[in-house]
Amino acid sequence: MSGRRIPIVPTLLVCVAIVVMIALGIWQLQRRGEKESMLALAASNVSRPAVAFPKMPPVPDELLFRPSSVHCLRVVGWQVVAGRAADGSTGYRHIAQCATGAEGPGALVAVGVGQKPDDKPAWTGGQVEGWISQEPDHRSLLSRASGKTMPLRPMLVARAAPPGLKPMAPPSTADVPNNHLAYAVQWFIFAALAAIIYLLVLRRRNAEPPRPS
Repeated sequence: MSGRRIPIVPTLLVCVAIVVMIALGIWQLQRRGEKESMLALAASNVSRPAVAFPKMPPVPDELLFRPSSVHCLRVVGWQVVAGRAADGSTGYRHIAQCATGAEGPGALVAVGVGQKPDDKPAWTGGQVEGWISQEPDHRSLLSRASGKTMPLRPMLVARAAPPGLKPMAPPSTADVPNNHLAYAVQWFIFAALAAIIYLLVLRRRNAEPPRPS
C-alpha cells in the first residue's frame, strides 16, 4: 500500500452499502418462496365460491382469482394496455374506471380485449361478473425490487365482453410474475460491483505518487 492508509469514512460507507444490498438480495430470496406459495393458492381459487369484491388494496392472497362481481354505476375513465383474449388472441385490454357510489375508491373492471387501442367500448356500466385480479403493474423495476411501492389495486376481469370486444382470458398464475430470484441476483451483482469498483479506486489512489508536503 506504499504506506498509505485506507480512508476510514468512505470505506465504512461503501461497506454499509454493500451489506444493505446483500440483505436486500437475501430478502428477495425469502420473498420468492412466499410468492410461490401465493401462486399455488391463487391457482386453486378460480374454482372456489364467489366472494365480495375487495374495495381497497392490497388484494389478499386468499381472494386473488376468486369469482366475484361488481356493480359499476358509471364509467368515469378508461385505461388501455396489452392483453390476451379468451380465444388466445392478443390485443388491447380495455379497463373501465368505475364509480360504485357517491364517493369512495370505485373499482377497476377489465371488460374485454379489442384489436385497436383507440376502440371505444359500448359499455357504460352495470352488474359485472368475473374474477378478482390486480391492476396492470407499471411500477419501476427498482421500486419493485426494494419492495417500497404502493400496492396494486383490485381489478375485476369480466367473464363476458360488451359488443365489439372479445372476452378476457381468465386470470392465471402466468399473469403474476415471480421475479424475486432475478431481483436477488441483481442486488448481489450490485454489491459485487460496488466492492470491485471501490477496490479499483483504492488501488489507483495508492498507485499515485504521494504529493510533496
